[in-house]
Amino acid sequence: MEFGLNFFPSCAPHEKSAEAYWADALHLCGLMDELGYTHVRTVEHYFHPYGGYSANPVVFLAAAAQRSKKAKMVTGAVLPVFNNPLKVAGELGMLDALSDGRLEIGFARAFLPIEFEKFDISIEESRARYEEGVEQIQALLEGENITRNGKFHSFENVTSLPRPTQTPRPPFWVAAMSSRESFEFAGRNGHYIMGIPMGGGTMAELVGVYREEWKKSGHPGNGKIMLSFSMFANEDGETARDTYRPLLNAYLERLVDAASGWLNGASTKDYKGYDKMIAALKEDSFDGQLERGICWTGSPGEIADMIADYHRQLGGFDIASLHLMPHVMDVGVAEKSMRLFAEKVMPKFRGGLEAAAV
Repeated sequence: MEFGLNFFPSCAPHEKSAEAYWADALHLCGLMDELGYTHVRTVEHYFHPYGGYSANPVVFLAAAAQRSKKAKMVTGAVLPVFNNPLKVAGELGMLDALSDGRLEIGFARAFLPIEFEKFDISIEESRARYEEGVEQIQALLEGENITRNGKFHSFENVTSLPRPTQTPRPPFWVAAMSSRESFEFAGRNGHYIMGIPMGGGTMAELVGVYREEWKKSGHPGNGKIMLSFSMFANEDGETARDTYRPLLNAYLERLVDAASGWLNGASTKDYKGYDKMIAALKEDSFDGQLERGICWTGSPGEIADMIADYHRQLGGFDIASLHLMPHVMDVGVAEKSMRLFAEKVMPKFRGGLEAAAV
């Protein structure tokens, strides 16, 4: 199993400036090669303290690529719905060059009503714009002299520059939270899945859907699964939980506030059950996520047990992407946790789950 870093800002300017947040994030990126973390990723969001500091993941990853010479740079994720595919393809080609061919491209459909409202794009077009955008970006990265007559974007005889450093293109990931269609889309098209496990049973079912669609479509192997987890390690488990609890709770409060449109009447066939999901998140907390095994917080031994248990629940996954600096966490505290996890937890999983159980 591999482990990497996931930066998801959720702070407002009066709490922590963007300059300070990204300086802290880049400091931790500078430790990845030394400690054995294999990727870094960040999101694309707008207008709200939940994610709003990360309007373009390519910008941050271009800087992070200069702090690590080994780790993959993962867009976690680009939102085709708000972007012209010609622009995105060029930016991604440039990032692949700047990172010496270490780019991996995650796409997401977007889910915050406020973003659709401010961009003046119908939320009913979300899936259609997403699927068209991914297909057009893929064509632009893989080939030359590309022509497309799309519903939302059209172009003729275009060769995107710079060409990707990787051939035919960097790997694609599909970010998905609860939509069965997103897991099916990833499996059907041979893309990797970037899951957000809001509930163990639901995620196990959706991962099964992805694997089934992957095999049904004739792709070799079993695909690849990356899941996001909150993580904080301390030699004393209670200290870890007391330290991390208020920070993760603040992050969850910001998430619910950003997605509150679903609680105030937003509705679409493409986001079935999102009102119920956000209502459930409103009642969620650090302790609830800890109980469900998606918040890895405690002593190294406790965290190792959590990882092994969740791995068994899902029938395995490949990569854990760790949210280790939520809200306004002090970077020194985050670094100690990151180092302790690398020293005492990661070695247990380098030989696979069987080795971890020994």
